[in-house]
Amino acid sequence: MMHELSEQEIIRRQSLEELRKLGIDPYPAPLYPVNSHAADIKANFEKHPENYTDVCLAGRLMSRRIMGKASFAELKDSSGRIQIYLNRDEICPGENKELYNTVFKRLLDLGDFIGVKGHVFKTQVGEISVHVKELVLLSKSLRPLPVVKIDAKGKVYDAFSDPELRYRMRYVDLVVNEHVKETFIKRTRMINSIRDFLNAQGALEVDTPVLQSIPGGAAARPFITHHNALDIPLYLRIANELYLKRLVVGGFDWVYEFSRNFRNEGMDRTHNPEFTILEFYVAYKDYFWMMEQTERLLEKVCLDVNGTTEVPVGDKIISFKAPFRRVTLFDAIQEYTGVDISHMDEAALREVCKKFHIETDASMGRGKLIDEIFSEVCEKHFIQPTFIMDYPIEMSPLTKKHRSKEGLVERFELMVNGKEIANAYTELNDPIDQYERFLEQVKLMERGDDEAMFIDHDFIRAMEFGMPPMSGIGIGIDRLAMLMTNQSTIQEVLFFPQMRPEK
Repeated sequence: MMHELSEQEIIRRQSLEELRKLGIDPYPAPLYPVNSHAADIKANFEKHPENYTDVCLAGRLMSRRIMGKASFAELKDSSGRIQIYLNRDEICPGENKELYNTVFKRLLDLGDFIGVKGHVFKTQVGEISVHVKELVLLSKSLRPLPVVKIDAKGKVYDAFSDPELRYRMRYVDLVVNEHVKETFIKRTRMINSIRDFLNAQGALEVDTPVLQSIPGGAAARPFITHHNALDIPLYLRIANELYLKRLVVGGFDWVYEFSRNFRNEGMDRTHNPEFTILEFYVAYKDYFWMMEQTERLLEKVCLDVNGTTEVPVGDKIISFKAPFRRVTLFDAIQEYTGVDISHMDEAALREVCKKFHIETDASMGRGKLIDEIFSEVCEKHFIQPTFIMDYPIEMSPLTKKHRSKEGLVERFELMVNGKEIANAYTELNDPIDQYERFLEQVKLMERGDDEAMFIDHDFIRAMEFGMPPMSGIGIGIDRLAMLMTNQSTIQEVLFFPQMRPEK
């Protein structure tokens, strides 16, 4: 259903019809011979003016100042903004001045896409500008953009700043809030840096299924759908871990994937139901090796994205200079609770939870209770990058038993700014042990734990053919992007975060 048109939208539609009556196609064929961009012109014109005697640009009309037969306007392309200058007698050299008097002055609107050809010059006040010889309309805008005003002192008026509107209409946000685009450029630079790091070491990028018959590889509540042709339920993946491990069984020593994952859980400033994880698995390595790789990787990413290993995050400065601090999970809990929980059973852990006002329910086993204690009391204190190591076996059904500490597994989580950024293991490769761990997860499921893991019988079968020792890691790309771009909410680093339907 069409929304009720505003006065400005009605006027723009009337302009659209007038343009058509004048024989001007408001949506012409898309080919336009762009050969220059605003940022390049501004950066290089003064050094090489001879390169800018015949330029062709395209972009949005963002402002204009009409002064009789001459006008200044601002064009915004994908690289930035640049001033353009138009003289009526030059763009309409004959008797017919309609293109300028009617089209440019009256029928074009801010937000319209235009193409201009001309040469670059410097105005009397020193502003690099394009002297327009030819102007064409490339696409008519039927809705007005928000008009953000900035006064001489830099004060902003009528900012397009409401988060719900910004996230719902990201296309408008990107046009009117210049800094937003830079956030997403940095995100892409970050991902490219990670790819470069992995590819340089011979890792193979792969794809694994998004629709899965069993939601494996993590403890999370899945989204469920139905495949009509096969008449079976399928799940959107919560992790790609078990498929990547199958590939290592098949003979690839190092595989990685930027995985779109889906978890049917809550939404807040660090959680979105659809998110991106980098996972990679490497044969013949352990979690100590993985810690060193993680340090090297994040130090490189930080340098590639920001040119330094220190980044501002809110009012803090976080250093990604290797090496990072290492502390065991039980030591971390004792440091911030004063309680040694390492030998506590489920009943004793519930008493600790009660002491710290942590909500529990009957479905929670020993591992879940320990996880809650760390998450609620300790996590927030780890601001600088810190590896939290050596987790209880109950918390880690896919992880190899610790080589020297009874009841623990070789696992670490990387905490930064009070949040988990990465989770890594020395991977369990004993199929009998793995099957028994899955059975323990089934018991938790029967107690009502809707995040417990299913048994993946095909994965067990793959392990029975022989799985080499290996280490694997998952790194939260969205949370890492928040750190690298100094954003406080995950919605700021997702082009289109999940939103409630519009009323």
